Amino acid sequence: MASSTRDGEPHEDEIRMWREGDSWIITDVETGITTQGETRQEALEMLDDAVAGYKGERGHEPTDEELRELGVDPEDNTTGNGDLPDFMQ
Repeated sequence: MASSTRDGEPHEDEIRMWREGDSWIITDVETGITTQGETRQEALEMLDDAVAGYKGERGHEPTDEELRELGVDPEDNTTGNGDLPDFMQ
């Protein structure tokens, strides 16, 4: 069986990839995040994006201008205020 160690030390950024039907499935071992794609490359790109989002390396708080472009009044926009919906508790 393959080992995830080199010289007794664990690998960082270990991933596991396998094929299921017409898709490639890939998991980041450290975070447990799993994505899929039609090709290995697509699955890896999806995983890179998902892990970066999980680690807070992607995205940003919307600016007031961005909110207005989407039809949201920045004064009415609240983040994290109130109770979580039942399905998130």
